[in-house]
Amino acid sequence: MDQGSTGTPHMSVTRTDCAHLSDPEWEALQRLSQVIGEAAVATMLRTLSPTEQHGVALGYIVKEQRDVAASVASPKPRVESLKLHVSTYTGKEDETLLRWLVELDTAVAARRIVDPMSKVAFAMSCLGGRARSWAYGRRLSDPTCFSTYEEFKEELKLAFEPPKNEFRSRAEFLDLQQGKDDVHTFAQRARYLVSNIVANPIDEATKVVTFMKGLRDGPVKTYLFREYPNTLEEAISLAMQEEFSRRQAKLHAKTGGRSGAYGPLECYDCWSTAA
Repeated sequence: MDQGSTGTPHMSVTRTDCAHLSDPEWEALQRLSQVIGEAAVATMLRTLSPTEQHGVALGYIVKEQRDVAASVASPKPRVESLKLHVSTYTGKEDETLLRWLVELDTAVAARRIVDPMSKVAFAMSCLGGRARSWAYGRRLSDPTCFSTYEEFKEELKLAFEPPKNEFRSRAEFLDLQQGKDDVHTFAQRARYLVSNIVANPIDEATKVVTFMKGLRDGPVKTYLFREYPNTLEEAISLAMQEEFSRRQAKLHAKTGGRSGAYGPLECYDCWSTAA
């Protein structure tokens, strides 16, 4: 347990440092490190009390026993965990915390992490910079903090989410205009703003209408109002397809319908110019 998954050095934790754990408990934590990462387990061993460490180890042993029993009782194939990578969140102003939390939740689910303390330890191992200093500082001052995964996420949001960030994203999206941007750039901006609105999401109909109204007046906008898509992604897809089709039509018109611009072809059998 020497390195974290994000490349941040971690203090080494050895068997002698955890003499209070029985051999089966220590071995269980070694197996757990293959699921949530060595850095996350090292975090638990350094920050949790001996009693909590016993609880995590025994909880994982019980989970393994249940998985074995379920695999014997059920003919269904066992679902393997996926070790998805999580980017490091450092707490900088240009980082979007809510999107990072979605990334974190996805990785926790894919890795099939169930124990609350294991979830928190894995999440802390994915922090860096100011965010990492804040989390470990909280643990040093209060070892009982972050008793659940949800509590950890809520405290992280209170500490690092910019004030009224979601309100600003909502206001900017509702006033979004294409301007001189192409459809792709406009669509990516719309997607980004929507992804920042998590606590109280905008309904799909409002997303569609806002996107369509924000398009420049022209064939693409007219086409969408004729089709009237049901979702934002459908509206974006139709708009990009229509813009591509019109660009292709303009290119075809400029070349006069020819597949190339090399002039008349010659017949190499008789050396005459083809019609």
